Amino acid sequence: MVAMQKELYVARELAVSAGAILMDYFEKSVSVDWKAPGDPVTAADREANDFIVNALREEFPEHGILSEEQEDDFARLDRAQVWMIDPMDGTREFIDRREDFAVQIGLVSQGTPILGVVYQPAKGKLYYAAKGIGAFLEESGTTTPLRVSPETTVSNMKAAVSRSHRSARVDAILAKLRIEEFVSMGSVGLKVGLLCEGRAHIYIHTAGRTKLWDTCGPEAILREAGGRITDVANDPLQYGTRELLNLKGLIATNGVIHDRAVHVTQAVLATF
Repeated sequence: MVAMQKELYVARELAVSAGAILMDYFEKSVSVDWKAPGDPVTAADREANDFIVNALREEFPEHGILSEEQEDDFARLDRAQVWMIDPMDGTREFIDRREDFAVQIGLVSQGTPILGVVYQPAKGKLYYAAKGIGAFLEESGTTTPLRVSPETTVSNMKAAVSRSHRSARVDAILAKLRIEEFVSMGSVGLKVGLLCEGRAHIYIHTAGRTKLWDTCGPEAILREAGGRITDVANDPLQYGTRELLNLKGLIATNGVIHDRAVHVTQAVLATF
């Protein structure tokens, strides 16, 4: 196959199959454990994780793997290409019987996300992209190329905001930008998906709580859709590191508003 086509095919198939595992649990009651306060995990997360990780190890034994539901042994740091997996981004939404959770699979090469798949099984929405191939949304049997909105008028823009973790800092930043319309969503990947579809224009997370598997796949898709994502210092997110947290937060945009969003974010954070 042409470079990246096999990886993309495998990642798409695994995401959809893992989504079916999640939906099987979603249709019935599922017990909840807590990895830490505010950090739930279910049997659905674990089963989907094992399915994806085992399949990737078989298909790409030379690649490193980082997944939310397994211990990081740092062996990935010695590999040129590393899969980063969140078997269920939006566990809290899943537990609350809401549909905005997703399977996320990303591939990093030399520290840069080059492939991403985000699958929302409850809606049958499959976002995917690979470097140089483009970004696409597959839904209801139709495949649509993804492109961020070219909107330049800030007052016409919408912000994707967290359903479960609404932030006073982010609200202050959006108010300073004079963005007054919001779209609430659970999963990080699905919020970034809104930007890729042109249904939102900006997503900001100022706290250092998102992790590499939250942003890897979505970043690859957003890049191919023409958007931008950085930390609040306007630096690239770092994937070739022992640190799992995006400690400096993240700003994802349609690109048009990015530098202004960074400037306003820094100014507002300086007052908190």
